[in-house]
Amino acid sequence: MYSSSAADAPLVREPLHAPVAHLVRGGVVEGIHYGSLVVLDSDGRVTLQLGDIEAAFYPRSALKPVQAVAMVRAGLPLDGELLSLAAASHSGEERHLTGARRILELAGLTEDDLRNTPDLPFDPAVRDTWVREGRRPSRLAQNCSGKHAAMLYVCRLNGWSLDDYLDPEHPLQQAIAEIVEDLTGQRVAAVTVDGCGAPLFSVSLHGLARAVARITTAAPGTPEARVADAMRDHAEMASGSGRDVAALMRAVPGLLAKDGFEGVQVAALPDGRAVAVKISDGANRARIPVAAAALARAGVDPALLTGFAGEPLLGGGQPVGSVRVVRALDPVSV
Repeated sequence: MYSSSAADAPLVREPLHAPVAHLVRGGVVEGIHYGSLVVLDSDGRVTLQLGDIEAAFYPRSALKPVQAVAMVRAGLPLDGELLSLAAASHSGEERHLTGARRILELAGLTEDDLRNTPDLPFDPAVRDTWVREGRRPSRLAQNCSGKHAAMLYVCRLNGWSLDDYLDPEHPLQQAIAEIVEDLTGQRVAAVTVDGCGAPLFSVSLHGLARAVARITTAAPGTPEARVADAMRDHAEMASGSGRDVAALMRAVPGLLAKDGFEGVQVAALPDGRAVAVKISDGANRARIPVAAAALARAGVDPALLTGFAGEPLLGGGQPVGSVRVVRALDPVSV
């Protein structure tokens, strides 16, 4: 498929997840969220791990910053808002659709050239408006359209074929796979198809954290730094208004953060401290509280993270509980 000097691929096995958060209602543990997480210090050393950080898993959209770096290395000339959109899981707001159209226009292409799966906007309020207006699912509204538009732009610039740009054997996807291995430091364990139709590469949670740390510590002007700067400076373009991942980047100076379906979250600081989280059941409600607690264990001021403890559990419309991270993650308890 492609060659690499990276370490061996992580093993494909049933991950040995551990409890990472409790669902507490009225003082009783009602449920337990299992998962895995890793915290790296500025030298790349593991300072905390729970669960299984070395098993192969799919990072889903948390891999998009790495894919964007690969596209910039392959000649993608975007910066600022449009580069942030190229790494986005966007909400389908008009600015996202306008940005994706602009990338296609720069490539001399249209929405018809996209091969991602048609969908309604990701944001519930935006989606409801679409439905009321009778608008149908579209490739442009699907949350990965910025990435797909950028992929097409790279193909056009390099003279690569367009119709099959999602084939894992296509030169674009080969180039992305090489950068995934370069930045994670390990070979890809498996390749499948993501929800949007693009190839998805399996690495380890540890490898994902390493990759994002390498992006945030790269020298100014490099493809890695360009992607990090674009996403941090235009957090809403990489996600959307009201999204927790954008709020997290605004709250913590210099933080690069990216979420992914099935309970994945990765974040890294400019000095290389990084965290990566996988919630085993894919529960979104545990993703941010666990990631915020991991960032506190990485040395982020807990005062900056107070808004990310998770939504309260309600009973009769009143708060009766919450999602609480396990003791090993609570910086007050260790």
